Amino acid sequence: MNDSKHNIDRHIRRIRSFVRREGRLTPGQQRALDELWPRYGLDFDATPDFCDSSNQPAPITLEIGFGNGDSLAQMAVADPDSLYIGIEVHRPGVGRLLKTLDEQNIDNVRVYCHDAVEVLEQKIPDGALDRVLLFFPDPWHKKKHHKRRIVQPAFVSLVARKLRAGGHFHMATDWEPYAGHMLEVMQASPAFINTSPSGDFVERPDYRPITKFEQRGHRLGHGVYDLIFQRN
Repeated sequence: MNDSKHNIDRHIRRIRSFVRREGRLTPGQQRALDELWPRYGLDFDATPDFCDSSNQPAPITLEIGFGNGDSLAQMAVADPDSLYIGIEVHRPGVGRLLKTLDEQNIDNVRVYCHDAVEVLEQKIPDGALDRVLLFFPDPWHKKKHHKRRIVQPAFVSLVARKLRAGGHFHMATDWEPYAGHMLEVMQASPAFINTSPSGDFVERPDYRPITKFEQRGHRLGHGVYDLIFQRN
C-alpha cells in the first residue's frame, strides 16, 4: 500500500505544467547569461541568501513564469525596498531579464532558471514569502491536458505553506475557462480567503503592469481575470 502510494506520488510529480519550447538565444541574451548570472542568478544547487534571516529584506515577492521579465523589472523598480524573486524555465526570457536588470541598474531582483515547483519545495522556507504572482500561465486548453495546469490543489497547498499569514497569491489569465478553474480550486482551499468583494475576480491592481501579451489579448477581445487570495 505505501509503496503503491509512493509510486503514484512520483508519477504526479513528473507531470510538468510547462514544456521547454526554447527559441534561439540572441547574442545579447547569451552574453547576459554568461556575464550577469553571478550577479542576479540563483543556482538551484546552492543555498540562497534570502534563507538567512539576518540578510533578508522584507517583503519578498516571488513571480512564477515571468516570460521576458519586463513586468517583473517594472514592479521591482516601483518597489525598491522589496526583494523580487523570478522563476522562468526558458533561457531567452531569463537572458533578456538579466540584460534589463543590468541596463537599468535594478538590484532587488534575483532569478531562478528552474522548475518553479521544485524551487518552492526545496529552496523557499515555509512562511518566507509575502506575495506569490502567477500571471498568464499556460492554460492547457485541451481537456486531456488539464492535468498539466499549474493551479491544482497540491500546488495551492504548497504556495500556502510558503506564504506568511496574511500574504497574497495573485493570479491572472485571459482564458475564461482557466479563470473559472483557478477560482474553483482556490475557493476549495481552507488556507485562503478570496479578497474579491463579489467573491470571484478583482480589478487589476496598479502594481501589475499591463503586458504586451495582455494588450494583444485586449485587441482580440479577450477578457482578463485577476484573482487575489489572502493566506489565512
